[in-house]
Amino acid sequence: MNIDHQTLTLVLFSSFIAITLGITTWVSRNRHGSAEEFYAGGRLFSPLENGFAIAGDYMSAASFLGISGLIALFGYDGLLYSVGFLVAWLVVLLLVAELVRNCGRFTLADVVASRMSQRPVRIAVGSSSVVVSVLYLVAQMVGAGSLVALLLGTTSEAAQSWTVIGVGALMVVYVSFGGMRATTWIQIVKAVLLMGGAIALTALVLVRFHGDFNGLLHSAAERSGHGEKFLSPGLKYGGNWTARFDFISLGLALVLGTAGLPHILSRFYTVPTARAARRSVVWSIALIGGFYLMTIVLGFGAAAVVGPETVRASNTAGNTAVPLLALELGGGAGTNGGTVLFAFTGAIAFATILAVVAGITLASSASVAHDLYASLKRRHAKQRSEVTVARTAAVGIGAVAIGLGLLARDLNVAFLVGLAFAVAASANLPVLLYSLFWRGFTTRGAIWSVYGGLVPAVLLVVFSPVVSGSPEALFPGVDFHLFPLQNPGLVSIPAGFLAGWIGTITSAEPPDEAKHAETEVRALTGAGAV
Repeated sequence: MNIDHQTLTLVLFSSFIAITLGITTWVSRNRHGSAEEFYAGGRLFSPLENGFAIAGDYMSAASFLGISGLIALFGYDGLLYSVGFLVAWLVVLLLVAELVRNCGRFTLADVVASRMSQRPVRIAVGSSSVVVSVLYLVAQMVGAGSLVALLLGTTSEAAQSWTVIGVGALMVVYVSFGGMRATTWIQIVKAVLLMGGAIALTALVLVRFHGDFNGLLHSAAERSGHGEKFLSPGLKYGGNWTARFDFISLGLALVLGTAGLPHILSRFYTVPTARAARRSVVWSIALIGGFYLMTIVLGFGAAAVVGPETVRASNTAGNTAVPLLALELGGGAGTNGGTVLFAFTGAIAFATILAVVAGITLASSASVAHDLYASLKRRHAKQRSEVTVARTAAVGIGAVAIGLGLLARDLNVAFLVGLAFAVAASANLPVLLYSLFWRGFTTRGAIWSVYGGLVPAVLLVVFSPVVSGSPEALFPGVDFHLFPLQNPGLVSIPAGFLAGWIGTITSAEPPDEAKHAETEVRALTGAGAV
């Protein structure tokens, strides 16, 4: 690939980084160091702004690069991710958005602990939030590594490693200096860029096939080498019963996981009221729905125009399908049109990664400071010192994510996000739903629910084919896998709900009816909400 393409890519990358650092500097000048300002941006965002920011937070590298890559490689079976990620928002809208905004202040633990014994519940929920966030961060890091390696025309491990380290350093800067306000504006800018890029590429794909979507699908099926099977279920998940159960497990994790993601729940605290939280979810569903429809066109477009073999040769997990599609749509390698579109697409994907990692890092550092630090410290932690701890935690979380990102660089990013969703659905969702809707729920039930979902989910991932026992595993040379499924959701999500129920019915502590009544009134009406 010629040097012009690399230069243009670097200029676009640098421009986005300069703009986002400018936003961060501008915000950090105008801030006052209160916890509300750092965690929730002063609760000053409108539903439209927050809707764009939620969409920016949610449409991650997994969506833009991973899903399109999976559709390009596996056809119909890759669609599950598009459908699952979108349907999940209905769970958020119907069950949690308004209630979480009314019951909490900054984190998921605020909602659960409002009617429980504060300390043990905060430690449990804070710990699970950090685990989910780190898993999700690793996916973004892997996406950044494979993307930049492709854009700079190198497949060297050193280039991928330095990219992962660079993204980690940038996210720490955004969060430490800008807090929620800078992170939100970065996500809004990124959402506009991503939607613009996706619309342009989708239009170009449809123009190439003269608006004939049927023709696009048949062309993709022919190019794939699988024929009509490419457009039917079963290419990735239909070989045997294990693969079918994996399919169900993944579907459960995607649909139920969103409502337990800490960085999505924390976005509801940035608007002034519960009504604004609900309206911002409606805005985000419109944006996200449109975007996921476009990933389907881009995925089949990559299969038809680029071909699965070329995609696989560039990146075995399919993470580079969209940039390669952009290169072909612009006129191919060596042409000015191809170079510009390729660099533009790559820069948008990079912007996507930076914005998402900033949001996740902020949510996990808030969990460390507001839940873990404030609970473990004997006297009540002052708000200003809590914010200082959050900034320090961002550095630690960044370091852990960089280390794991270097380890997992050969896995598909959408698949890694599927694991994060499974842990969120197993550990965070049961305790959240029980706290909001079950009058008899107790402290013991809450703690059992979190650990009863978190521990099985993490252990099942460790002993699954993802980590060992298969050529694509993290450690392909060894085999200690005991669990046949790649995604633990099918077992660990029911385990979380069951553990919460058993913990509650065996608890000697009577449920606090008065506190539940108070929480219920606040959740439904907003009376007394912060």
